Amino acid sequence: MKRILFICGSMNQTTQMHAIARQLEEYDCHFTPFYSHGLLGWLAKHGVLEFSILGSKLGTRALAYMRQHDLQVDLHGKQHRYDLVLTCSDLVIPRNIRDNRVILVQEGMTDPEGLAYHLVKWLRLPRWLASTSTTGLSHRYDLFCVASEGYRRHFLRKGVRPETLRVTGIPNFDNCAAYRDNSFPHRDFVLVATSDARETFKYENRSALIRRCLRIADGRQLIFKLHPNEDARRATREIAALAPEALVYADGDIHHMIANCAVLVTRFSSVVYVGLALGKEVYSAFDIDELRALLPLQNGGTSAQHIARECRMLMERESAPRRVVRDAYPWLDTFFSPQPFARLRAKFRG
Repeated sequence: MKRILFICGSMNQTTQMHAIARQLEEYDCHFTPFYSHGLLGWLAKHGVLEFSILGSKLGTRALAYMRQHDLQVDLHGKQHRYDLVLTCSDLVIPRNIRDNRVILVQEGMTDPEGLAYHLVKWLRLPRWLASTSTTGLSHRYDLFCVASEGYRRHFLRKGVRPETLRVTGIPNFDNCAAYRDNSFPHRDFVLVATSDARETFKYENRSALIRRCLRIADGRQLIFKLHPNEDARRATREIAALAPEALVYADGDIHHMIANCAVLVTRFSSVVYVGLALGKEVYSAFDIDELRALLPLQNGGTSAQHIARECRMLMERESAPRRVVRDAYPWLDTFFSPQPFARLRAKFRG
C-alpha cells in the first residue's frame, strides 16, 4: 500500500490536511506537525519560534487533534518512506522530503508584498523572512492546489510555474453556506477577528483598531474573536479598557460567529472570505474588490475530493521530473546539523 505524509501546522492547516486524507482512505496516511531541520529546527527545539507553526504551542494543538481523531502520527516523517507528501506551506521545506513528490495546498490568504517580500526575491534570502507573501516561490513541489482562478493569476504574477497550478478550491473555505447551521447564541452583531501581527513581529495599533470598531458598531453589540496565536490576556485587557461592553472570545468557531454577524472587521485574516461569501458587510486592510476577485471557489465542500484526485493522478505517473532547486544560502539549512562543515563542503563541491 502506498503511503502519504500530511504535514500539518495551524488548526486550519491541520483540518485541511485531515479533510483531504478522508478522501484517500485507500492509502496509508500519516500525519505530523510542521517541522524543519538545520537552524530553524534548532531554534524551534529551544523555544525561539513559538510565534510560528514550528513552535511547540501549535505543534501540541495539532498533535492533540490527531490523537482525538485517531490519526496515524509519524513525527517529522521519520518512520517511513513516502510516495507522496502534502503540505500547506513551502516557506520551509524539510530536508527529508526534498526528493519526494510534493503537493502544496494553499492554506488561505497570503500576506501583502511589502519590503521583506521584495528583498527576499531580489537577494534570494530565505522565504520565511517574508512570511506567507512568498508562498509558492520555493518551486520544490510538483503541484500547487489553489483556492480560485483569481489566486491562480495571483501566483502566476509572482512567478509560480503555470504547469504546477491546479484550481481545486481549498477545504474550510469552499462551503461557507454550511456555517449558517450553528448554535452560536448571538445575532446581528459587529464581529472583530483580531490578528497575531504583534506576535509575528509586525506593527499593529490595537488601540486604534478598537476605537475604529466602536465607531463601526455605533451602539450595536461588539464581539472580538481573538487569534489563536495571540496573547489572550493582553488582548482582553486592552479591549476591556476601551470597549468594556464588548464580548471577547479566545476560543470558539469563528466561522459560526461570522455566519451570525451583521458586520465583519479584519485586517489580514483569511476569514474575510467567509464574510464575503456569506454577503456580510466587510472591512479589511485589503481592497474589497481585489478580495472578491480572489474569493475561494464555493463548490459545496468538494475541494478535498478535487485535491485527492490530483494526488492519485500524480502517484499514478510512472515517473515525475526531478525538481532541482538550490537555495541561496546553504549554511542557513546546514548550520546546527550534524557535521555542518562537512555538509557545507559537500554542497559547494556539488
